[in-house]
Amino acid sequence: MRILLIASAFNSLTQRVHTELRERGHTVAVELALGDDAVRAAVARTDPDLIVCPMLTKAVPQDVWSSRTVLIVHPGPKGDRGPSALDWAIHEDAEQWGVTVLQAVEEMDAGDIWASVDFAVERCGKSELYRNEVADAAVDAVLLAVQRHAGGLFTPDPLDYARPDVRGRLRPYHAQEFRRIDWAADDTATVLRKLRSADSQPGVLDELYGREYFLHGGHPEDRLRGRVPGAVIATRDGAICRATLDGAVWIPQLRPRRTPGGPATFKLPAATVLRGHLAAVREVPVSPADAADRDTWAEIRYRERGDAGFLEFSFAGGAMSTGQCRRLLAAYQEAAERPTSVLVLGPARDFFSNGIHLNVIEAAPFPALESWDNINAMDDLVEAVLTTTDKITVSALAGNAAAGGLMLAVAADEVWCRDSAVLNPHYRLMGLHGSEYWTYTLPRRVGAEQAERLTSGALPVGAAEAERLGLVDRTAGGDAAGFRRWVLREAAALAGSAELTGRLMEKKRRRAEDEETKPLAEYRSEELREMHRNFYGRGESYHELRRAFVHKLCPSRTPEHLGEPVGPASTS
Repeated sequence: MRILLIASAFNSLTQRVHTELRERGHTVAVELALGDDAVRAAVARTDPDLIVCPMLTKAVPQDVWSSRTVLIVHPGPKGDRGPSALDWAIHEDAEQWGVTVLQAVEEMDAGDIWASVDFAVERCGKSELYRNEVADAAVDAVLLAVQRHAGGLFTPDPLDYARPDVRGRLRPYHAQEFRRIDWAADDTATVLRKLRSADSQPGVLDELYGREYFLHGGHPEDRLRGRVPGAVIATRDGAICRATLDGAVWIPQLRPRRTPGGPATFKLPAATVLRGHLAAVREVPVSPADAADRDTWAEIRYRERGDAGFLEFSFAGGAMSTGQCRRLLAAYQEAAERPTSVLVLGPARDFFSNGIHLNVIEAAPFPALESWDNINAMDDLVEAVLTTTDKITVSALAGNAAAGGLMLAVAADEVWCRDSAVLNPHYRLMGLHGSEYWTYTLPRRVGAEQAERLTSGALPVGAAEAERLGLVDRTAGGDAAGFRRWVLREAAALAGSAELTGRLMEKKRRRAEDEETKPLAEYRSEELREMHRNFYGRGESYHELRRAFVHKLCPSRTPEHLGEPVGPASTS
Protein backbone atom coordinates (compact mmCIF):
# COMPACT_ATOMS: atom_id res chain seq x y z
CA MET A 1 0.00 0.00 0.00
CA ARG A 2 0.91 3.65 -0.32
CA ILE A 3 0.96 4.99 3.22
CA LEU A 4 1.41 8.60 4.26
CA LEU A 5 2.67 9.28 7.78
CA ILE A 6 1.63 12.65 9.17
CA ALA A 7 3.50 13.61 12.34
CA SER A 8 4.29 16.65 14.42
CA ALA A 9 7.93 15.52 14.44
CA PHE A 10 10.02 12.81 12.83
CA ASN A 11 10.61 11.46 16.31
CA SER A 12 11.64 8.01 17.49
CA LEU A 13 8.17 6.49 17.17
CA THR A 14 7.53 8.01 13.73
CA GLN A 15 10.89 6.67 12.55
CA ARG A 16 10.12 3.25 14.03
CA VAL A 17 6.74 3.06 12.26
CA HIS A 18 8.41 4.30 9.07
CA THR A 19 11.06 1.56 9.10
CA GLU A 20 8.62 -1.21 10.08
CA LEU A 21 6.17 -0.36 7.29
CA ARG A 22 8.92 -0.13 4.70
CA GLU A 23 10.30 -3.45 5.88
CA ARG A 24 6.94 -5.01 5.01
CA GLY A 25 7.02 -3.68 1.47
CA HIS A 26 4.79 -0.64 1.80
CA THR A 27 5.60 2.60 0.01
CA VAL A 28 5.88 5.19 2.75
CA ALA A 29 6.07 8.99 2.72
CA VAL A 30 6.27 11.32 5.70
CA GLU A 31 4.86 14.82 6.08
CA LEU A 32 5.47 17.01 9.09
CA ALA A 33 2.27 18.67 10.29
CA LEU A 34 3.44 22.23 9.70
CA GLY A 35 0.02 23.47 8.61
CA ASP A 36 -3.22 22.33 7.05
CA ASP A 37 -2.19 23.42 3.55
CA ALA A 38 1.05 21.42 3.76
CA VAL A 39 -0.89 18.34 4.86
CA ARG A 40 -3.41 18.76 2.03
CA ALA A 41 -0.60 19.17 -0.48
CA ALA A 42 1.12 16.00 0.76
CA VAL A 43 -2.12 14.03 0.45
CA ALA A 44 -2.64 15.31 -3.10
CA ARG A 45 0.98 14.56 -4.04
CA THR A 46 1.19 11.03 -2.62
CA ASP A 47 -2.46 9.91 -3.08
CA PRO A 48 -2.13 7.45 -0.19
CA ASP A 49 -4.26 4.36 0.36
CA LEU A 50 -4.00 5.02 4.09
CA ILE A 51 -2.85 7.84 6.38
CA VAL A 52 -1.26 7.01 9.75
CA CYS A 53 -0.41 9.58 12.41
CA PRO A 54 2.15 8.08 14.85
CA MET A 55 2.66 11.27 16.87
CA LEU A 56 0.39 14.23 16.32
CA THR A 57 -0.27 17.25 18.53
CA LYS A 58 -2.78 18.98 16.27
CA ALA A 59 -5.90 17.90 14.40
CA VAL A 60 -5.88 16.63 10.82
CA PRO A 61 -7.95 18.88 8.51
CA GLN A 62 -11.58 17.75 8.31
CA ASP A 63 -11.56 17.57 4.52
CA VAL A 64 -8.71 15.03 4.77
CA TRP A 65 -10.14 12.67 7.39
CA SER A 66 -13.64 12.86 5.96
CA SER A 67 -12.47 11.70 2.53
CA ARG A 68 -9.76 9.17 3.49
CA THR A 69 -9.07 6.75 6.31
CA VAL A 70 -6.83 8.49 8.83
CA LEU A 71 -5.54 6.43 11.77
CA ILE A 72 -4.39 8.15 14.96
CA VAL A 73 -1.96 6.45 17.35
CA HIS A 74 -2.96 7.31 20.92
CA PRO A 75 -0.69 6.24 23.82
CA GLY A 76 -3.52 5.06 26.03
CA PRO A 77 -5.82 2.04 26.41
CA LYS A 78 -9.25 1.84 24.82
CA GLY A 79 -11.36 4.77 25.95
CA ASP A 80 -8.46 6.89 27.17
CA ARG A 81 -8.71 10.43 25.86
CA GLY A 82 -6.76 13.64 26.34
CA PRO A 83 -3.30 15.04 25.62
CA SER A 84 -1.46 13.66 28.69
CA ALA A 85 -2.05 9.92 28.54
CA LEU A 86 1.40 8.72 29.61
CA ASP A 87 1.77 11.47 32.19
CA TRP A 88 -1.33 10.19 33.97
CA ALA A 89 -0.28 6.55 33.65
CA ILE A 90 2.99 7.21 35.48
CA HIS A 91 1.56 9.74 37.91
CA GLU A 92 -1.12 7.27 39.02
CA ASP A 93 1.32 4.35 39.13
CA ALA A 94 -0.59 2.28 36.59
CA GLU A 95 0.63 -1.29 36.26
CA GLN A 96 -0.93 -1.85 32.83
CA TRP A 97 -1.46 0.65 30.03
CA GLY A 98 -2.00 0.46 26.30
CA VAL A 99 -1.75 2.01 22.85
CA THR A 100 -4.84 2.43 20.71
CA VAL A 101 -5.10 3.07 16.98
CA LEU A 102 -8.34 4.87 16.21
CA GLN A 103 -9.91 6.60 13.27
CA ALA A 104 -9.80 10.38 13.07
CA VAL A 105 -13.16 12.09 13.60
CA GLU A 106 -14.30 15.53 14.69
CA GLU A 107 -14.00 14.74 18.40
CA MET A 108 -10.40 14.11 19.52
CA ASP A 109 -9.57 10.49 20.47
CA ALA A 110 -13.20 9.44 20.06
CA GLY A 111 -13.07 7.62 16.70
CA ASP A 112 -13.67 3.98 15.91
CA ILE A 113 -10.99 1.62 17.23
CA TRP A 114 -8.88 -0.32 14.70
CA ALA A 115 -6.45 -1.93 17.14
CA SER A 116 -5.32 -1.76 20.76
CA VAL A 117 -2.31 -3.40 22.44
CA ASP A 118 -1.64 -3.42 26.18
CA PHE A 119 1.74 -3.39 27.93
CA ALA A 120 3.17 -3.53 31.44
CA VAL A 121 4.36 -0.14 32.73
CA GLU A 122 8.03 -0.13 33.70
CA ARG A 123 9.08 2.08 36.61
CA CYS A 124 11.02 4.62 34.56
CA GLY A 125 10.73 8.07 33.04
CA LYS A 126 8.09 8.96 30.46
CA SER A 127 10.52 9.34 27.58
CA GLU A 128 12.19 5.99 28.28
CA LEU A 129 8.80 4.29 28.54
CA TYR A 130 7.74 5.94 25.28
CA ARG A 131 10.80 4.72 23.37
CA ASN A 132 10.47 1.17 24.69
CA GLU A 133 7.19 -0.33 25.88
CA VAL A 134 4.99 2.30 24.24
CA ALA A 135 6.83 2.09 20.92
CA ASP A 136 6.68 -1.71 20.91
CA ALA A 137 2.94 -1.70 21.56
CA ALA A 138 2.35 1.12 19.07
CA VAL A 139 4.13 -0.73 16.27
CA ASP A 140 2.17 -3.92 16.98
CA ALA A 141 -1.08 -1.94 16.97
CA VAL A 142 -0.22 -0.02 13.78
CA LEU A 143 0.79 -3.18 11.90
CA LEU A 144 -2.42 -4.90 12.97
CA ALA A 145 -4.52 -1.90 11.92
CA VAL A 146 -2.73 -1.65 8.55
CA GLN A 147 -3.27 -5.38 7.97
CA ARG A 148 -6.96 -5.04 8.81
CA HIS A 149 -7.35 -2.05 6.50
CA ALA A 150 -5.57 -3.85 3.66
CA GLY A 151 -7.85 -6.87 4.06
CA GLY A 152 -10.91 -4.72 3.50
CA LEU A 153 -13.21 -6.84 5.64
CA PHE A 154 -12.57 -5.49 9.12
CA THR A 155 -15.10 -3.17 10.75
CA PRO A 156 -13.56 -1.02 13.51
CA ASP A 157 -15.31 -0.92 16.88
CA PRO A 158 -17.07 2.28 17.89
CA LEU A 159 -15.98 3.72 21.23
CA ASP A 160 -18.40 2.28 23.80
CA TYR A 161 -17.73 2.85 27.50
CA ALA A 162 -20.26 0.14 28.37
CA ARG A 163 -17.89 -2.53 27.06
CA PRO A 164 -15.76 -4.25 29.74
CA ASP A 165 -12.54 -3.90 27.72
CA VAL A 166 -12.93 -0.10 27.46
CA ARG A 167 -11.33 0.97 30.72
CA GLY A 168 -10.00 4.41 29.83
CA ARG A 169 -11.64 7.79 30.32
CA LEU A 170 -11.33 11.40 29.31
CA ARG A 171 -8.57 13.05 31.32
CA PRO A 172 -7.58 16.73 31.54
CA TYR A 173 -4.23 18.15 30.52
CA HIS A 174 -1.66 17.20 33.15
CA ALA A 175 -0.92 20.75 34.26
CA GLN A 176 1.65 21.84 36.82
CA GLU A 177 -1.02 21.86 39.55
CA PHE A 178 -0.99 18.04 39.36
CA ARG A 179 2.80 17.81 39.12
CA ARG A 180 3.79 20.14 41.95
CA ILE A 181 5.97 18.45 44.58
CA ASP A 182 5.22 19.07 48.25
CA TRP A 183 8.66 18.27 49.61
CA ALA A 184 7.44 18.37 53.20
CA ALA A 185 4.61 15.88 52.62
CA ASP A 186 5.36 13.74 49.54
CA ASP A 187 7.28 10.52 50.12
CA THR A 188 10.06 9.39 47.78
CA ALA A 189 7.79 7.18 45.69
CA THR A 190 5.41 10.07 45.07
CA VAL A 191 8.23 12.46 44.21
CA LEU A 192 9.66 9.95 41.73
CA ARG A 193 6.30 9.45 40.01
CA LYS A 194 5.84 13.20 39.60
CA LEU A 195 9.36 13.65 38.25
CA ARG A 196 9.16 10.68 35.93
CA SER A 197 5.79 11.66 34.49
CA ALA A 198 7.35 14.91 33.26
CA ASP A 199 10.98 13.95 32.66
CA SER A 200 11.21 14.96 29.01
CA GLN A 201 8.52 17.60 28.80
CA PRO A 202 7.35 19.77 30.40
CA GLY A 203 9.34 19.08 33.60
CA VAL A 204 8.16 19.77 37.14
CA LEU A 205 8.09 23.44 38.09
CA ASP A 206 9.85 24.04 41.41
CA GLU A 207 11.92 26.63 43.23
CA LEU A 208 15.61 26.42 44.10
CA TYR A 209 17.76 29.18 45.57
CA GLY A 210 15.06 31.79 44.98
CA ARG A 211 14.43 31.03 41.31
CA GLU A 212 11.97 28.82 39.47
CA TYR A 213 13.20 25.84 37.46
CA PHE A 214 11.68 22.90 35.66
CA LEU A 215 13.07 19.63 37.03
CA HIS A 216 13.78 16.92 34.45
CA GLY A 217 14.32 13.29 35.36
CA GLY A 218 14.09 11.44 38.64
CA HIS A 219 16.14 8.56 40.06
CA PRO A 220 16.20 6.94 43.51
CA GLU A 221 19.08 7.13 45.98
CA ASP A 222 19.73 4.27 48.37
CA ARG A 223 22.10 5.78 50.96
CA LEU A 224 22.16 9.57 51.15
CA ARG A 225 19.71 11.35 53.43
CA GLY A 226 19.08 14.97 54.36
CA ARG A 227 17.50 16.79 57.26
CA VAL A 228 15.41 19.25 55.26
CA PRO A 229 13.16 17.81 52.51
CA GLY A 230 13.85 19.54 49.19
CA ALA A 231 17.39 20.58 50.12
CA VAL A 232 20.23 19.83 47.72
CA ILE A 233 22.47 17.44 49.63
CA ALA A 234 24.93 16.20 46.98
CA THR A 235 26.05 16.40 43.37
CA ARG A 236 27.42 13.76 41.01
CA ASP A 237 28.61 14.22 37.44
CA GLY A 238 26.32 17.20 36.87
CA ALA A 239 23.23 15.86 38.66
CA ILE A 240 21.90 17.06 42.01
CA CYS A 241 20.55 14.95 44.88
CA ARG A 242 17.64 16.36 46.89
CA ALA A 243 16.40 15.13 50.23
CA THR A 244 12.86 13.82 50.51
CA LEU A 245 10.66 13.14 53.49
CA ASP A 246 11.91 9.55 53.72
CA GLY A 247 14.98 9.40 51.45
CA ALA A 248 16.47 11.23 48.50
CA VAL A 249 16.21 11.50 44.72
CA TRP A 250 18.62 12.43 41.93
CA ILE A 251 17.64 15.04 39.33
CA PRO A 252 19.99 15.09 36.32
CA GLN A 253 18.72 18.15 34.44
CA LEU A 254 17.12 21.54 35.04
CA ARG A 255 15.60 24.17 32.81
CA PRO A 256 15.23 27.72 34.14
CA ARG A 257 11.73 29.08 33.81
CA ARG A 258 11.66 31.63 31.05
CA THR A 259 11.25 35.17 32.27
CA PRO A 260 8.75 37.42 30.48
CA GLY A 261 10.50 38.87 27.43
CA GLY A 262 13.61 36.84 28.19
CA PRO A 263 15.39 34.32 25.96
CA ALA A 264 14.13 30.76 25.59
CA THR A 265 15.62 28.24 28.01
CA PHE A 266 16.53 24.58 27.56
CA LYS A 267 17.61 21.57 29.58
CA LEU A 268 21.15 21.37 30.92
CA PRO A 269 22.95 19.36 33.61
CA ALA A 270 21.48 20.50 36.92
CA ALA A 271 24.80 21.42 38.53
CA THR A 272 25.68 23.52 35.47
CA VAL A 273 22.43 25.47 35.80
CA LEU A 274 22.95 26.00 39.53
CA ARG A 275 26.61 26.93 39.24
CA GLY A 276 27.43 29.45 41.97
CA HIS A 277 24.90 28.04 44.44
CA LEU A 278 26.54 24.70 45.16
CA ALA A 279 29.83 25.68 46.78
CA ALA A 280 28.80 24.08 50.07
CA VAL A 281 27.31 20.96 48.47
CA ARG A 282 29.59 17.95 48.35
CA GLU A 283 30.33 15.91 45.23
CA VAL A 284 29.62 12.25 45.97
CA PRO A 285 31.20 10.08 43.27
CA VAL A 286 30.47 6.42 42.70
CA SER A 287 32.67 4.08 40.70
CA PRO A 288 31.16 2.15 37.77
CA ALA A 289 31.75 -1.14 39.62
CA ASP A 290 30.11 0.08 42.84
CA ALA A 291 27.18 1.63 40.96
CA ALA A 292 26.39 -1.72 39.33
CA ASP A 293 25.09 -3.13 42.62
CA ARG A 294 23.37 -0.03 43.98
CA ASP A 295 20.00 1.67 43.54
CA THR A 296 21.46 5.08 42.84
CA TRP A 297 21.88 7.38 39.88
CA ALA A 298 24.97 6.73 37.79
CA GLU A 299 25.61 7.32 34.11
CA ILE A 300 28.19 4.52 33.93
CA ARG A 301 28.15 1.04 35.45
CA TYR A 302 30.50 -1.92 35.09
CA ARG A 303 29.85 -5.55 35.96
CA GLU A 304 31.40 -8.91 35.09
CA ARG A 305 29.90 -12.29 34.36
CA GLY A 306 32.69 -14.83 34.15
CA ASP A 307 35.09 -13.85 31.36
CA ALA A 308 32.78 -11.15 29.98
CA GLY A 309 32.72 -7.52 31.13
CA PHE A 310 29.74 -5.24 30.64
CA LEU A 311 30.31 -1.48 30.50
CA GLU A 312 26.86 0.07 30.74
CA PHE A 313 26.23 3.76 30.11
CA SER A 314 23.06 5.78 29.98
CA PHE A 315 23.11 9.48 29.13
CA ALA A 316 19.98 11.66 29.12
CA GLY A 317 18.63 11.85 25.59
CA GLY A 318 21.57 9.80 24.37
CA ALA A 319 23.74 12.92 24.18
CA MET A 320 27.37 12.81 25.35
CA SER A 321 29.14 16.01 26.41
CA THR A 322 32.90 16.46 26.51
CA GLY A 323 32.97 15.56 30.20
CA GLN A 324 30.74 12.53 29.74
CA CYS A 325 32.93 11.24 26.90
CA ARG A 326 36.02 11.61 29.06
CA ARG A 327 34.40 9.82 32.00
CA LEU A 328 33.29 6.99 29.74
CA LEU A 329 36.77 6.79 28.23
CA ALA A 330 38.31 6.46 31.71
CA ALA A 331 35.81 3.72 32.57
CA TYR A 332 36.51 1.98 29.27
CA GLN A 333 40.25 2.06 29.83
CA GLU A 334 39.78 0.60 33.30
CA ALA A 335 37.47 -2.12 31.95
CA ALA A 336 39.96 -2.90 29.18
CA GLU A 337 42.58 -3.67 31.83
CA ARG A 338 40.39 -6.29 33.48
CA PRO A 339 41.21 -10.01 32.89
CA THR A 340 38.23 -10.61 30.62
CA SER A 341 38.17 -11.77 27.01
CA VAL A 342 34.93 -10.07 25.92
CA LEU A 343 33.86 -6.49 26.64
CA VAL A 344 30.25 -5.50 25.96
CA LEU A 345 29.32 -1.82 25.61
CA GLY A 346 25.86 -0.34 25.95
CA PRO A 347 22.98 0.37 28.33
CA ALA A 348 20.55 -2.23 29.59
CA ARG A 349 17.72 -0.38 27.81
CA ASP A 350 16.95 2.77 25.83
CA PHE A 351 19.41 4.89 23.79
CA PHE A 352 22.87 3.63 22.97
CA SER A 353 24.13 7.09 22.02
CA ASN A 354 23.28 10.01 19.73
CA GLY A 355 26.73 11.61 19.72
CA ILE A 356 27.80 15.07 20.84
CA HIS A 357 25.74 17.06 23.36
CA LEU A 358 24.12 19.91 21.43
CA ASN A 359 22.50 21.53 24.48
CA VAL A 360 25.77 21.79 26.38
CA ILE A 361 27.41 23.15 23.23
CA GLU A 362 24.66 25.74 22.77
CA ALA A 363 25.12 26.96 26.36
CA ALA A 364 28.91 27.24 26.10
CA PRO A 365 30.54 30.70 25.90
CA PHE A 366 32.15 29.65 22.61
CA PRO A 367 29.99 26.96 20.96
CA ALA A 368 32.46 26.32 18.14
CA LEU A 369 35.24 25.60 20.63
CA GLU A 370 33.01 23.37 22.76
CA SER A 371 31.94 21.54 19.59
CA TRP A 372 35.61 20.96 18.77
CA ASP A 373 36.40 19.68 22.27
CA ASN A 374 33.33 17.43 22.24
CA ILE A 375 34.10 15.82 18.89
CA ASN A 376 37.71 15.22 19.91
CA ALA A 377 36.56 13.59 23.14
CA MET A 378 34.26 11.34 21.09
CA ASP A 379 37.16 10.49 18.80
CA ASP A 380 39.39 9.61 21.75
CA LEU A 381 36.73 7.18 22.98
CA VAL A 382 36.24 5.55 19.57
CA GLU A 383 40.00 5.28 19.08
CA ALA A 384 40.28 3.40 22.38
CA VAL A 385 37.71 0.87 21.18
CA LEU A 386 39.36 0.48 17.77
CA THR A 387 42.81 -0.12 19.26
CA THR A 388 41.73 -2.72 21.84
CA THR A 389 43.23 -5.90 20.39
CA ASP A 390 43.32 -8.26 23.36
CA LYS A 391 39.52 -8.56 23.74
CA ILE A 392 36.54 -9.02 21.49
CA THR A 393 34.44 -5.88 21.84
CA VAL A 394 30.67 -5.94 21.36
CA SER A 395 28.24 -3.04 21.11
CA ALA A 396 24.81 -4.10 22.39
CA LEU A 397 22.11 -1.75 21.10
CA ALA A 398 18.99 -2.18 23.22
CA GLY A 399 17.68 1.07 21.77
CA ASN A 400 18.26 3.70 19.13
CA ALA A 401 21.60 5.12 18.01
CA ALA A 402 22.44 7.99 15.71
CA ALA A 403 25.28 10.00 14.19
CA GLY A 404 28.48 9.79 16.22
CA GLY A 405 26.78 7.54 18.75
CA LEU A 406 26.16 4.92 16.08
CA MET A 407 29.73 5.31 14.83
CA LEU A 408 30.89 4.61 18.38
CA ALA A 409 28.87 1.39 18.24
CA VAL A 410 30.27 0.21 14.90
CA ALA A 411 33.83 0.68 16.17
CA ALA A 412 33.35 -2.56 18.12
CA ASP A 413 34.17 -5.94 16.62
CA GLU A 414 30.53 -6.98 16.70
CA VAL A 415 27.27 -5.04 16.89
CA TRP A 416 24.26 -6.80 18.42
CA CYS A 417 20.98 -4.99 17.99
CA ARG A 418 17.48 -5.35 19.43
CA ASP A 419 15.14 -5.71 16.48
CA SER A 420 13.13 -2.67 17.57
CA ALA A 421 16.08 -0.25 17.44
CA VAL A 422 16.19 2.52 14.85
CA LEU A 423 19.58 3.59 13.53
CA ASN A 424 20.47 6.90 11.89
CA PRO A 425 23.93 6.53 10.34
CA HIS A 426 24.30 10.12 9.20
CA TYR A 427 25.15 13.65 10.35
CA ARG A 428 23.57 15.53 7.46
CA LEU A 429 20.55 16.98 9.25
CA MET A 430 22.89 18.85 11.61
CA GLY A 431 25.06 20.14 8.77
CA LEU A 432 28.08 18.09 9.82
CA HIS A 433 30.55 15.89 7.96
CA GLY A 434 31.01 13.71 11.02
CA SER A 435 34.04 12.16 12.65
CA GLU A 436 34.41 9.21 15.10
CA TYR A 437 36.45 7.41 12.41
CA TRP A 438 33.35 6.67 10.37
CA THR A 439 35.27 6.97 7.10
CA TYR A 440 37.24 3.92 8.28
CA THR A 441 34.61 1.81 10.04
CA LEU A 442 31.49 2.35 7.93
CA PRO A 443 32.91 1.41 4.49
CA ARG A 444 34.66 -1.52 6.15
CA ARG A 445 31.27 -2.79 7.27
CA VAL A 446 28.91 -1.96 4.41
CA GLY A 447 31.15 -0.99 1.50
CA ALA A 448 31.93 2.44 0.09
CA GLU A 449 28.75 2.70 -2.02
CA GLN A 450 26.41 1.86 0.85
CA ALA A 451 28.35 4.12 3.22
CA GLU A 452 27.78 7.00 0.83
CA ARG A 453 24.07 6.18 0.54
CA LEU A 454 23.56 5.89 4.28
CA THR A 455 25.35 9.11 5.18
CA SER A 456 23.88 11.23 2.40
CA GLY A 457 20.34 9.84 2.33
CA ALA A 458 19.61 10.82 5.95
CA LEU A 459 16.93 8.17 6.42
CA PRO A 460 16.47 5.91 9.45
CA VAL A 461 17.42 2.26 9.14
CA GLY A 462 15.59 -0.53 10.93
CA ALA A 463 17.43 -3.39 12.59
CA ALA A 464 16.51 -5.96 9.93
CA GLU A 465 17.80 -3.79 7.08
CA ALA A 466 20.89 -2.90 9.12
CA GLU A 467 21.68 -6.62 9.48
CA ARG A 468 21.26 -7.20 5.73
CA LEU A 469 23.59 -4.32 5.01
CA GLY A 470 26.21 -5.48 7.50
CA LEU A 471 25.79 -2.38 9.64
CA VAL A 472 25.01 -4.71 12.55
CA ASP A 473 26.04 -8.33 12.94
CA ARG A 474 23.18 -9.90 14.87
CA THR A 475 19.64 -8.99 15.88
CA ALA A 476 17.37 -10.40 18.57
CA GLY A 477 13.73 -9.82 19.44
CA GLY A 478 11.83 -9.50 22.66
CA ASP A 479 11.44 -6.63 25.07
CA ALA A 480 14.37 -4.72 26.56
CA ALA A 481 14.75 -7.12 29.48
CA GLY A 482 14.65 -10.13 27.17
CA PHE A 483 17.25 -8.60 24.89
CA ARG A 484 19.55 -7.99 27.84
CA ARG A 485 19.25 -11.60 28.96
CA TRP A 486 20.10 -12.68 25.42
CA VAL A 487 23.17 -10.41 25.41
CA LEU A 488 24.38 -11.89 28.70
CA ARG A 489 24.02 -15.43 27.37
CA GLU A 490 25.66 -14.74 24.03
CA ALA A 491 28.55 -12.82 25.59
CA ALA A 492 29.23 -15.75 27.91
CA ALA A 493 29.13 -18.14 24.95
CA LEU A 494 31.50 -15.93 22.99
CA ALA A 495 33.92 -15.69 25.92
CA GLY A 496 33.96 -19.47 26.22
CA SER A 497 34.14 -20.28 22.51
CA ALA A 498 36.93 -22.38 21.07
CA GLU A 499 37.41 -19.85 18.27
CA LEU A 500 38.19 -16.95 20.60
CA THR A 501 41.99 -17.25 20.52
CA GLY A 502 42.02 -17.44 16.75
CA ARG A 503 39.71 -14.46 16.46
CA LEU A 504 41.94 -12.35 18.68
CA MET A 505 45.02 -13.27 16.61
CA GLU A 506 43.19 -12.36 13.41
CA LYS A 507 41.99 -9.12 14.97
CA LYS A 508 45.54 -8.05 15.84
CA ARG A 509 46.77 -9.00 12.37
CA ARG A 510 44.04 -7.05 10.61
CA ARG A 511 44.47 -3.97 12.79
CA ALA A 512 48.21 -3.93 12.04
CA GLU A 513 47.55 -4.42 8.34
CA ASP A 514 44.97 -1.63 8.26
CA GLU A 515 47.29 0.68 10.16
CA GLU A 516 50.06 0.09 7.66
CA THR A 517 47.72 0.73 4.74
CA LYS A 518 46.35 3.96 6.25
CA PRO A 519 46.92 5.01 9.87
CA LEU A 520 43.94 5.81 12.07
CA ALA A 521 45.50 9.22 12.68
CA GLU A 522 45.11 10.00 9.00
CA TYR A 523 41.39 9.17 9.02
CA ARG A 524 40.95 11.34 12.09
CA SER A 525 42.88 14.24 10.61
CA GLU A 526 40.85 14.19 7.40
CA GLU A 527 37.53 14.03 9.26
CA LEU A 528 38.47 16.77 11.72
CA ARG A 529 39.54 19.03 8.88
CA GLU A 530 35.96 18.87 7.59
CA MET A 531 34.52 19.26 11.08
CA HIS A 532 36.68 22.32 11.74
CA ARG A 533 35.22 23.87 8.61
CA ASN A 534 31.69 22.99 9.82
CA PHE A 535 32.38 24.60 13.21
CA TYR A 536 34.31 27.68 12.12
CA GLY A 537 33.66 28.24 8.41
CA ARG A 538 31.54 31.03 7.02
CA GLY A 539 28.23 30.03 5.52
CA GLU A 540 28.12 26.71 7.37
CA SER A 541 24.67 25.62 8.52
CA TYR A 542 25.66 23.73 11.69
CA HIS A 543 25.25 26.53 14.21
CA GLU A 544 21.84 27.55 12.86
CA LEU A 545 20.62 23.95 12.76
CA ARG A 546 21.92 23.25 16.26
CA ARG A 547 20.21 26.33 17.61
CA ALA A 548 16.91 25.34 15.98
CA PHE A 549 17.22 21.83 17.44
CA VAL A 550 18.02 22.98 20.96
CA HIS A 551 15.35 25.67 21.06
CA LYS A 552 12.79 23.42 19.32
CA LEU A 553 12.15 25.95 16.60
CA CYS A 554 9.71 24.87 13.93
CA PRO A 555 11.49 24.30 10.61
CA SER A 556 10.47 26.61 7.80
CA ARG A 557 9.77 23.64 5.52
CA THR A 558 9.65 19.87 5.60
CA PRO A 559 13.14 18.40 5.15
CA GLU A 560 13.51 17.27 1.54
CA HIS A 561 13.89 13.57 2.29
CA LEU A 562 10.68 13.42 4.33
CA GLY A 563 8.38 15.10 1.85
CA GLU A 564 8.66 12.60 -1.00
CA PRO A 565 7.53 9.00 -1.27
CA VAL A 566 10.04 6.45 -0.07
CA GLY A 567 10.06 2.96 -1.52
CA PRO A 568 10.37 -0.38 0.24
CA ALA A 569 13.49 -1.16 2.23
CA SER A 570 16.54 -2.19 0.29
CA THR A 571 17.25 -5.92 0.25
CA SER A 572 20.85 -5.52 -0.85
